[in-house]
Amino acid sequence: MSEGPRKELVVALGDHSYPILVADGLIDDMGAELAGISAAERLIVVSDEIVWSLHGARLSASIAKAGRSVAPVILPPGEGTKSWPVLADLVDRLLSLGIDRDDHLIAFGGGVIGDLVGFAAAIVMRGCAYVQIPTTLLAQVDSSVGGKTAINTAAGKNLVGAFHQPSAVLIDPSLLDTLPLRHLRAGYAEVVKYGLISDPDFFAWCESHGAALIGGDRDAQVHAISTSVASKAAIVGEDERERKGRRALLNLGHTFGHALEAECGFSDILLHGEAVAAGSLLAFLFSVRRGLCPAADADRVRDHFSAVGMDPSVAAPALRGGGKALIAHMQLDKKKSGGTLPFILAHGIGQAFIDRNVDIADVELFLDEQARGIRRD
Repeated sequence: MSEGPRKELVVALGDHSYPILVADGLIDDMGAELAGISAAERLIVVSDEIVWSLHGARLSASIAKAGRSVAPVILPPGEGTKSWPVLADLVDRLLSLGIDRDDHLIAFGGGVIGDLVGFAAAIVMRGCAYVQIPTTLLAQVDSSVGGKTAINTAAGKNLVGAFHQPSAVLIDPSLLDTLPLRHLRAGYAEVVKYGLISDPDFFAWCESHGAALIGGDRDAQVHAISTSVASKAAIVGEDERERKGRRALLNLGHTFGHALEAECGFSDILLHGEAVAAGSLLAFLFSVRRGLCPAADADRVRDHFSAVGMDPSVAAPALRGGGKALIAHMQLDKKKSGGTLPFILAHGIGQAFIDRNVDIADVELFLDEQARGIRRD
């Protein structure tokens, strides 16, 4: 059994509540954990080529040790996998394996795999169960929890999907040891987000321990992951389908960030977490511009991302396109309702709020100002 730090939490959603387990070295006990979740003799594990080459043998051995067989379905890596063609291929492959409603799909990968497999589970056989085993920091602290599943389309990111909660989320921080540094830093942006939304003490903890976390300190990683998922679990438990408003706070940095990603073609030019970091800073800067937030708080956000190697200038290629191009992407945002687009802004660190009365022309002017600043640099 794993002997490292271990945290157990619950997403409280009535009759479809589910556990989250965070444990160092959990991958070697995954078969036993899954045996307590699914009675199926065969587990269909969906992963990508990179994750499977790194960790597939250990996961398979653990499942075999628990007396189960594994049917792996391996997909290409990258954001392009969250697409109609790959979804159709995945569903066809699942049906060819004879999947039924008693099966549990296992999403073994980062946010792309988790989102895609969750959506496939929502639609195949009119809904089957699945388990999230996230392998990136971004997926461990954010996308694996909450039941949002989706694919991207030509019109934008995550515009087609479903709310479909997993049966469990099993998180092993040791899997982060093989994650490229750039991706680890990108995932860290989602950790910081929880402090910026409503927990200034956690943001201060990040300022003191973020570098250690990224450097591989396991205690720091377990603390950050468990704190982040506890925050998200509490919000999801109050507002599962983002109908009451509170869950929308989790979109801090995402309205700006998704537009930045779209301007870069959802490519490796700008990773999702990098876009969230840049988008979070833009949300604070825009809040400062509107007289809502002290400039010193925006400076702290910028300084902290820079201190851990995430210079917000990474978004420069997208910002150079100017406000008009970015606003065009925002107009396709799935959060738009009644012709208006809500923005998550801030009165300060830990004081995020939803503003449904933002003048989009003011946002365009603000983004043009940011673009001119980049061009001068």
